[in-house]
Amino acid sequence: MQNYKELKVWEKAHHFTLKVFEMTKYFPKDEIYSLTNQLRRISSSIPANIVEGCGKNSQAEFTHFLNIALGAASEAEYFLILSKDLNYLPNDDFLKLSENINEIKAMLISLINKVRSARTTYHVKRITQNEIIRRLSNQQHQHCTGNRLLRVG
Repeated sequence: MQNYKELKVWEKAHHFTLKVFEMTKYFPKDEIYSLTNQLRRISSSIPANIVEGCGKNSQAEFTHFLNIALGAASEAEYFLILSKDLNYLPNDDFLKLSENINEIKAMLISLINKVRSARTTYHVKRITQNEIIRRLSNQQHQHCTGNRLLRVG
């Protein structure tokens, strides 16, 4: 388990979500149950999935939830484009939020690669240790078998 509050990507995703909630206050009221809701839910899904992944007991599960967060970030990026194209989001706000979401995506990709690399290193070390144990066991078995033959003969 990892403390999500120590992750810069979680902090950046959380601040992104706060900005999205602030910006969507000004969307048309008839969008409250559609685009406003979708953008708010998907933006909050990014830090929420990071948190959930940090609460898991394995690196594989952590990576799985980071990938979900990455997918949510891509979806949020699309909803930002849609909001701008519908003239709900001023261009300056769109540019700031787009820059934020692209930084978050890059950070998530980097973290995913780092976790995968650590997991692979651990797996290789584990295999190496298991291989050593197997070889030692085989040597001991051969030695014991050899001793038994010497005793019998």
